[in-house]
Amino acid sequence: MMKLGEALVKEALITTQQLEQALKRQIQFGGRIGTNLLELRYIDETELTKFLSKYFKVAPAPLDLLNNIPEDIISSISIDVIDKYKILPFKKERSRMHTAMLNPKDIRELDELRFITGFDIIPYVISEMRLLYSLEKYYGIKRNVRFISLSDRFNPETKIEENSINKIKIAFTEVKDKEGIAGLLLNEAYKIAKRTALFTVKSGTIMGWKGRGLNVETFSMQEKGQSVFSDVLRNKSSYRGPILNVKENEALIRLLSGTPQDVLILPIILRDRVISLLYADNGVSSVLNANVGFLSLLASMAAISFEILILRKRILDLNFPL
Repeated sequence: MMKLGEALVKEALITTQQLEQALKRQIQFGGRIGTNLLELRYIDETELTKFLSKYFKVAPAPLDLLNNIPEDIISSISIDVIDKYKILPFKKERSRMHTAMLNPKDIRELDELRFITGFDIIPYVISEMRLLYSLEKYYGIKRNVRFISLSDRFNPETKIEENSINKIKIAFTEVKDKEGIAGLLLNEAYKIAKRTALFTVKSGTIMGWKGRGLNVETFSMQEKGQSVFSDVLRNKSSYRGPILNVKENEALIRLLSGTPQDVLILPIILRDRVISLLYADNGVSSVLNANVGFLSLLASMAAISFEILILRKRILDLNFPL
């Protein structure tokens, strides 16, 4: 059987370059290739699960059943077996147990499970991210930090009061200069993340501007092809995941005092150009359990506020012809 990563490339769901990046990440952080692709946002979970079903020729575990597994199903197989084989039973029909698995085509494992549990195991495919989330939810089997940060992509985010958002919107319309925009953006982001910072981007150089919980004012690094900032700048899209311990990230790692497993980097785009980067994390060993949608909204409001400043200056610079 063709390797899963190669099959994804063949199906044009990812590029060869994206697969190479995911494989490099897999070497450092482990996990299945699909998990690393999810972290890099090269594919989403729905698309990945659909592909896994086609790849293994096995049905995907139905989400409606996974979200509401009865207690008698949960207790029907010992937690030791669940943890060892990384399986999730979700439906029982007499002696048949419908079970979500990472590799539903592993005949040896299926035979062992049938012998150990006494059930005829009916396998379904599931993504590593959702399986580990479910094992913690139903069995209390703790996940690694990276999987906690990944799972909040399909969990409801913490609600932000609408009144608070409206006040912030008004504040962005009233800011008088770029320093004020930066201060407002960081102050609001800092309310939900322990460390936030703004970096400017000029002529291939990324420089620290302002920070909360981080001193970035003397920071400077060249934008390079494999740095954590590269995809954000190249694709003008956000990054969520760990900081890879690679040469291109060395300056940033020194600034952060380590390699956080969960960070968010958002581009602030003005006239189709990334002019600044908003960085947020909760420290080296913690999950960024912030409302990512809200942080993205803050970045968008900051970009519009910068545009307003430019337009205001253009108006003030207009001369009345004599």
